[in-house]
Amino acid sequence: MQYSVDIILPTYKPSKEFFDLIRLLESQTYPVHKIIIMNTEEKYFERLFHGTKILKVYHNIEVHHLSAREFDHAGTRRRAVKYSSADIFVCMTHDAMPADTDLIQKLVSALTGEEEIAAAYAKQLARPDCRQIERFTRKFNYPDDSCVKSSKDIERLGIKTFFCSNVCAAYNRRIYDEVGGFEKRAIFNEDMIYAGHAVKAGKKIAYAADAKVIHSHNFTCMQQLRRNFDLGVSQSEHPEVFADISSEREGSRLVADTVRYLWDTNNKKLIPYLFASSGFKLIGYRLGKAYRHLPARVVRWCSSNKSYWN
Repeated sequence: MQYSVDIILPTYKPSKEFFDLIRLLESQTYPVHKIIIMNTEEKYFERLFHGTKILKVYHNIEVHHLSAREFDHAGTRRRAVKYSSADIFVCMTHDAMPADTDLIQKLVSALTGEEEIAAAYAKQLARPDCRQIERFTRKFNYPDDSCVKSSKDIERLGIKTFFCSNVCAAYNRRIYDEVGGFEKRAIFNEDMIYAGHAVKAGKKIAYAADAKVIHSHNFTCMQQLRRNFDLGVSQSEHPEVFADISSEREGSRLVADTVRYLWDTNNKKLIPYLFASSGFKLIGYRLGKAYRHLPARVVRWCSSNKSYWN
């Protein structure tokens, strides 16, 4: 069966790599019906194209501009889904590059491989400039074997059952509407919030290890603290998903596995930095979980998404 597929692509200050991304999406072996771009701040988008009208260059692109104040991780994607009538929509970020022209085909295959799969997310490969610790984190979070997760796996996998990333993930539109879609507003983590609701509604989440995108970051310790603060806030605001499940157990396992990896690969000198950055992550996460007890100025300082608190 041939399914119709749209791509939802939020952008903010896209670089020239954006042209490569669009070309790769348009050259996919599985046809893409429409690319829906949700761009924050029109001036940056126009600056990239130097006045060239993107709609004339690429035949299947639809652009919607919004202000920085209007952007919301969940709300913007929820709005974008309303512009799509496709059977399947794929959420991506503009800094994720398909590793080949079979990305969409493999996501669709994973999403439709079993009944009641709500979402299928891709494997993330590290960029060439990615630091050693982050490179291992990619392998930890995105292993070589595909899998399908359901509520039966919560006891075994814990919070990893809900793991799903909108860096690149495909969604079944019928199930999306049935479950209730993305939140109207979320500071961060909208993909796992949705996945949690879907799993608890009896649906499944697929990991497609053969669907690959190139995506990684070299965050500083403070950037890690702020990202994990927002993660903690998102979990605190959705106890219906996260109240009975711990993120810290999985975090501890990542640290332990990374220490072994650094030791075995003769990168022992990176272990102190690993402990330092992990400490920043933990502090940020716990502050985020307790954000309601913090002064407003501290909350804004800790958060990487300042506009959320306006």
